[in-house]
Amino acid sequence: MHTTEHIQGIVEQVLKEEKWDINPHGLYDPIAYVLGLGGKRIRPVLLLMSTNLFTEDIEEGINPSIGIEVFHNFTLLHDDIMDKAPVRRKKPTVHIKWNENTAILSGDAMLIKAYQYMSDLPEKKLAKCLEVFSQTALEVCEGQQYDMDFEKRDNVNADEYLEMIRLKTAVLLAGSLQIGAIIGGAKEKDAKLLYNFGINIGLAFQLKDDLLDVYGDPENFGKQVGGDILNNKKTYLLINALNNASDKKKKNLKEWISKKQFKASEKIEAITNIYNETGVKNLCEKKMNDYFNTAISCLNKVSVEPNRKIILNDIANQLMNREV
Repeated sequence: MHTTEHIQGIVEQVLKEEKWDINPHGLYDPIAYVLGLGGKRIRPVLLLMSTNLFTEDIEEGINPSIGIEVFHNFTLLHDDIMDKAPVRRKKPTVHIKWNENTAILSGDAMLIKAYQYMSDLPEKKLAKCLEVFSQTALEVCEGQQYDMDFEKRDNVNADEYLEMIRLKTAVLLAGSLQIGAIIGGAKEKDAKLLYNFGINIGLAFQLKDDLLDVYGDPENFGKQVGGDILNNKKTYLLINALNNASDKKKKNLKEWISKKQFKASEKIEAITNIYNETGVKNLCEKKMNDYFNTAISCLNKVSVEPNRKIILNDIANQLMNREV
């Protein structure tokens, strides 16, 4: 079995060797910038780890894993524009460093590059992997649309929110694992179990992200703490706070949501206090742990030797215990 560090090294090396210093620089420099911001490369690592469950030769999975990483970063470029996010991984976002038009066009180019990488597969595996990738990419867009729709609605419920994050976040982790399994020669049942492992770990991952956005350490988190609060994002925390708060607190919460002029630090502090008073942090942590346990149950059912699944188990635990 390859170690996580070895696979991360492979991904980083391929990304480093990609030639982005080409014309027109206005298109490619932002791509080099965003891919150079780093990160744990979770999605390509999961793809290659999934491949490695079934074969020691992971070569066929390398370029598709890069395709997953380029696609993921493409979504971040566009998401940051929509969210008006100033910072990503402690650095200015592309639309801030350049401008919105540049971020849109560079993102479009990244999507095309992602398909080029994903298409570098033997013919017998290409159609199935492209089918999973295309469906995954479409569902990510669906999730982003729901996310934007929810900003305009006052009646989003918890189930709707969980479906949105399944689409926006979890399906890309799940698709990475399923594609990796297909490349590795897995049986359909095992590929599906790994997909479901990814869905549940992805749901838990996003709930953890919701928690970190409010309760994370700004020095570690890598982006603006309280960003979801400032943008009135319908997170699991906000939805349950609106459901569980007393009439007085609910009125106060809605007043903050409707305010057009406010001091950012005051809004973050006020809404965080309401979250604390309504106990939604514990509620979110419980839901997150439920998904995590379901994910591990799916992984345990995959029909390979238990020792081959240890690394994926460890990655799942790291995602849950992260502070960034």
